[in-house]
Order: sequence, then structure tokens, then C-alpha cells
Amino acid sequence: MEIKMENSRNTLHRLFEFAKPCRGLLAESVIFAVLGAGFGIVPYIAVSRIIIQICAGDYSLKSIIPMAIIALLGYLLQLCLSTVSTIRSHRAAFSILKNIRTALTKKLSRVPMGFVLDTPSGKFKTMIVDTVEKLELPLAHMIPELTANIMIPLLMMIYFLILDWRLALIAAATFPIGMLCYIGMMKDYEKRYARVLTAAKTMDASTVEYIGGIEVVKAFNQSSVSYRKYADAVMENENSKSEWFKKTNPYYAAGIAIAPSSLIGVLPIGSLFYMNASISAGSFISCIILSMGLISPLIQALRYTDSLAMVNATVQEIGNLLDTEEMKRPEKPVQLDGEQIEFIDVSFSYDDTEVLHNVSFTADANEMTALVGPSGSGKSTVARLIASFWDVESGIVKIGGVDVRNIPLSQVMEHIAYVSQDNYLFHMSIMENIRIGKPDATDIEVENAAKQAACHDFITSLPDGYNTIVGDSGSNLSGGEKQRIAIARAILKNSPIVILDEATASVDPENEQELQQAISELTKNKTLLMIAHRLNTVREADQILVLDDGQIVQKGKHLELMHQEGLYRRFVEIRENAIGWELGGRT
Repeated sequence: MEIKMENSRNTLHRLFEFAKPCRGLLAESVIFAVLGAGFGIVPYIAVSRIIIQICAGDYSLKSIIPMAIIALLGYLLQLCLSTVSTIRSHRAAFSILKNIRTALTKKLSRVPMGFVLDTPSGKFKTMIVDTVEKLELPLAHMIPELTANIMIPLLMMIYFLILDWRLALIAAATFPIGMLCYIGMMKDYEKRYARVLTAAKTMDASTVEYIGGIEVVKAFNQSSVSYRKYADAVMENENSKSEWFKKTNPYYAAGIAIAPSSLIGVLPIGSLFYMNASISAGSFISCIILSMGLISPLIQALRYTDSLAMVNATVQEIGNLLDTEEMKRPEKPVQLDGEQIEFIDVSFSYDDTEVLHNVSFTADANEMTALVGPSGSGKSTVARLIASFWDVESGIVKIGGVDVRNIPLSQVMEHIAYVSQDNYLFHMSIMENIRIGKPDATDIEVENAAKQAACHDFITSLPDGYNTIVGDSGSNLSGGEKQRIAIARAILKNSPIVILDEATASVDPENEQELQQAISELTKNKTLLMIAHRLNTVREADQILVLDDGQIVQKGKHLELMHQEGLYRRFVEIRENAIGWELGGRT
């Protein structure tokens, strides 16, 4: 019980935090809802007065029509005020959803890259787009409608007590019985509904994964395996909802049937009171009308149970992501002494597997440092630690003599242009994809960058030229074309440190020479860290670091390493002696 209370407090606290910018709208929504509830009781009072007058033998239209007009005005004012309240609450809900989505996207930019990579992309999409969107209707309607559905019965009960307190208590007697059914429905409700939400998100993530990987599924004849995973997720979604409905609906149906049944007591007992002359006919009829409208608003309020449970579970899930440990960096820029990169006894692990073991080296400013070695040796990890995708677990990574952990992430990103083998292209034009490197760049600057990256010619050959939409993740372009656009983006960024992680892997040999010239332009007078399997791209490096099993096993220039027994020379000889292959060919 204490845990549930704590979760509820945390949920409310987070919602209040997200709602800070729109507290005025929420307050207005509640005020208008309360005013609407006040006018909502007016028709009941006016109609009861009309009935009392008629029962007293007063059939004068002069007394009936004003009451009828008052009843109509009360209804219209309630409708208008409730509408205004709902408009205000919807605007507030939209603001809250915007704040939640902004907080989530900002959080993803501050957490370690490993957390993002280890989480299915479908989960983030589902949370930021779909899950957050589900909060809109509950947040918009609960505040005004719950307020009205609670205030109107309370005001009606006060008037009921004034008419006849005995019948008022009898009319309200069925509601506690209905509440017992509600309590039964709420047993393990949060747990069961959390399972429903989890199953729905798993199904969404499986759907995104299945559709996104359909090419691989077909190519490797894995349709049955992939479909089974998707089908299992769909089945769990169905089972969770069925179990939730089975255990919830009987209590809910009983409560809905019992709670509004106030007339069961009011009619017979009120009839006895009337026959004993302890209540007037007008008051008796008014009590009947009030009893019919007393419980229904409360039943409407109970129908928000699902919404409340969903809001609680959703906000907790959002909170779990927002509470993820992030990379702690200062906000203010620091002074860097050049662009030298240093690794001092750096070790790093993915989960429980250590992939770097006490790595130390210096990459001097304005020089090219190449990383070579077998797959899985730790080359990309070194590059990503420099780019602050993760924080080191032990040791120090320095840029310009400063520990990267003491440099703001924004400053690190400004200083580094990172080009990997899998650079992402957004579903927009080629022009805008390149312009990401420098958002205020002119079209001429973008075209010049494209020319340097040897992609201007193929871009202009496209029907829409630079306005060509690249498709989702660049699906309308070849691997080499995407890579050249990514390099053009890096050229446009013009950062003093350039990291190329297999940047030429997808480029065909015909264009490789042009691209190498572009890379030379990109890296001129800059600190360059290059990871490559094509050894002709690293022959001219000022320093070559050979990694194996997370350690630097050799260090030097190409000729120096070729005169040494070791992994580098074997690496070169294997490629030179491979049948049909030459140094610098496809790898």
C-alpha cells in the first residue's frame, strides 16, 4: 500500500512539473468547471420548484415560465462554462504533452549511447509518439469533468437534505454498496493494467522491428521465426486484455447496476412518508427527480478508473526513462589547449564484457592517427569515447588537455565531426540533410561541400537535384551515395577534430580516389582519427595504432610497422596475397 501511495505521489509530482507552464490554464479550467457545476444544479432546483407550485395548485404561467426560463438558462450556462473549461484543459493537455516529449528527447541526448543502442528503437518511438499521445484525452477531460461530476452531486445532495434529509440518506445508501464493487474491481488493478500497457508496447515494438527488418527476414528466409515473435506479442496483447476484462468487468457491471438504483429505496419509503403526511407531494416528486440525477455523475467519474490507471502507469514509465542515469557534464564552455587527443589507461566495458584494457596513446593536433585491427578489437569504441557517446569507466580521455567529462557535450559536438559507416539520413531533401552540418549554411556552401565530397555530380543528375527526398534512412540512395552525403555534411560542419569510422566502406572503387581527395580537404590542418580496413587509406598516417582484443599491440608509421613482426604486417600480407585482391581493393 505504501509503495502504491508513493507511486501515486511521484506521478502527481511529475505531472505538476510538466504542467508548470500551463498552471493558469488548468486553474481556469477548474474554475469554469466549478461554475458550470453550480449552474448544473439550477435546472433541478427550478424544475422541483415548478412541481411544488403545481402540487400546491398554482397553475399560473406567470410563476411557471420564469422557472422554466431559469432552468433553461442554468442548462445553457452549464453547457457554455463546461465547454470553455474543456477548451482550457485541452490547451493545457497539449502543453503538457509538448513538455513531456521535449523532456524525453532532451534526455535521450544526455544518456550514454549504449543505453540508446541497447533499447529497441520501436520502444522509444512508441513512448514518445503513441504512449504520450494517449495522455491527451485523460488529461484534458479528467480535470473539468471529474470536478463537475463530483461537484454537481454534492450540490444536489445539499439541496436534497434541505428538502428531506431522510430520503436524501436513503437515496445515497446504494452508492456505498456500489463502491464495494468498485473496491473489488480495484484489487490488483494497477498490476493488471500495467500488464496490458506493457503488452501493447511490446506488440508495437515487435511490429516496428518486423516491418523495418522485412528485407533481412526475406533474404535469410526467417519469416517464420520473425513472424512467430510478432505473433507471440500479438497473442500476449490479446491475453492481457482478456484477463483484465474478465477480472474487472463483473465488479464494474455490478457497481454500475447497483449504485444508480436509489429509486429502489426512495420510491417505497417516500410513498410511506407521503401517505403519513410527513412529506408534501411536491417535495416527494422533487426528491424522486433529484435521486435520478444524484448518482449518475459519480458513476461517470468512476469510468475514469481506466484513464487514471493508464495515466499512472504511463507517467511512471516516462519517469523511469527520465530517471536514467545520464552523462554529467558542465554547462559552461571551457578553454581547450589545442585539439590534441589523449587516452590515459582507459578501460571500458559493455555490460559485463570489458572491450578496452588500459589503453593509452596520444593523437597530436593537426595529424592523422589511424586505428586498425580485427573486428571487435575496440577501434569503434575508442572513437565513440572521444565523441562522448559514453563515459569511460576508468582512466581519462582528454581533448585539448581537458578531461572530456569536464567539457560540455555541446562543446564536444562542436569540436568533432563524426562520420561512421552507418550515418543516418533523415527523410528530407539532400540539401537539408547536408545542411545539418551547418544549419545557417547557404545553398552555395552546401553545394561546395557536396563538390568536395565528390557527390555533386550524382546529385545534379537526379530529377529533383538537391531537392530530392532521400527516403526513410536514405532508402532512395545507394550505400556509397549516402556515405558521400554524410561526408559532405561533415565537410560543411568544419570541425577541428574529424573522426572517420569506416567512412569509405560503402564507396565503390571508382569513386574512392575522389573521396580520398575530399577527405584530404576535410582533414587539412585538423586532428584526424581514422578507422579503416582498406589499408591504402592509412598508409600516409602520422601514426598507426594496431588494436587486438582491446589493447594496443603496435604503434608507429606504415613503414616502421612493416619492418616489424606483428599483426599489422600479417594484416597487410594477407590482403596483398589474397586471390584476386590487391591492397586498397574491396574488403
